[in-house]
Parts: sequence; structure tokens; C-alpha cells
Amino acid sequence: MSEHRLRIDPAGIPRATILIVPPLFEEANRTRRTLVLAMRALAAEGFAAVLPDLPGQNESLVPLIEVDLVRWQDALAAVASDIDGPTIIASFRGGGLIDHKAKVKAWWRLAPVGGASLLRTLMRARVSADREAGVASSLESLHDEARTAPLLLAGNRLSPAMMAQLGASEAQAVEPLRSVGLGADGIAGTPLWLRAEPGEDAAMAEAIAADISAWSNTCGVN
Repeated sequence: MSEHRLRIDPAGIPRATILIVPPLFEEANRTRRTLVLAMRALAAEGFAAVLPDLPGQNESLVPLIEVDLVRWQDALAAVASDIDGPTIIASFRGGGLIDHKAKVKAWWRLAPVGGASLLRTLMRARVSADREAGVASSLESLHDEARTAPLLLAGNRLSPAMMAQLGASEAQAVEPLRSVGLGADGIAGTPLWLRAEPGEDAAMAEAIAADISAWSNTCGVN
């Protein structure tokens, strides 16, 4: 099944295509507006930019419960294989857990995070929501439940396979790779994925595009 792909092209022939891998789960919703702004800034720098829907996310008709990290990795690799010309992956947060199977010229990662950390955040949110609803739960009880049954976390119904893979997943080594954080030594901006609601940071989007453009030149993809 083919998923929707948002593509923004430059005025002329692209220098290269930047394949955007968004954060996973609710973090994707909180950062999407800024990612689209970054895609427009990349187009102004002469790049094409592609933001694909993953199976089970956004406009996908695939139920999320049928998806695990391996399926996401394979889907992203398929998207990369469909792109003509040189491609650089730009992944954000948990997107770095699924970008290593793609055949591309280079990788760029912003604030990569391990799967276990993402899973803890989702499960703590579930425990807090249960407490407000008068339901007794704990991280331990949720882990036990997730071994044999799907678990609803922050609006995402995740399969036991997804939960197990997340708990053991780390971003894989790829090269050439630029891994950058937020702050004085990285990209100036705000951690949008921590906000309660979707937001945007135009200056951060411009900084992301400029850093990716510089990395492209460093890798000889220009």
C-alpha cells in the first residue's frame, strides 16, 4: 500500500533530495509544522524535500496496531529507493531508530533518542492519565500487559512486537553521519516534541535547513 508523501521542490533542478524522517508517535504531530517550514527553507536552498507518511500514521489506512519498527524501517527504505538522484536522510528524535536500512548518500540526525526512552515517556503519560481517571496502573503492570496484548499509549494502540522492539532499540551506526542536538553547540531552537500542543519555530526551521545544506556540501552532495 502506497502512503502519502509531501514533497516540496525548488525552483530549478534539485541539488539533492532531503528525505525527512519525523519523530515517532505524538512527537510527530507536535513537530510537523516546523518540519514543513524546514522543507520550504530547504527548497529555497535548492533542495527537494520529501516527508512521507509512515504506515499507521497520519493519512495511512494501515492500523497502527499492525505496525512495528521493522515495518517502518522497510517502508522508509522503499521510499528512499523511489527517489531519483542523491538523497540525504534527515531524521528527528525517534526517526533515527528507523533510518538505517535506507540506501542514501548521507544521514543527518537531530536530537536522536533511544526507543526505551520514548517508551518510558509514553508509559508514564498513560500512568498519569489512568491516575486522573481513578484507575490504578504502574509501569510494571503496563509492561506485563504489553507482553501479550496491545497497549493504548497516548492515543496509540501498540502491538506487543512494537513495544518489545522499542524497548530494545537504539539508533544504528551509519556513515557519513552528522548528529546534532539543540542548544549552543547545535541547532538553536525549542524542543517542540515536549509541548502539549503542536507548535512551530520558524527560526529553528531555518537553522535546520542551513545545517543540512552545510552538511550536504561536506559530504560532496551539492
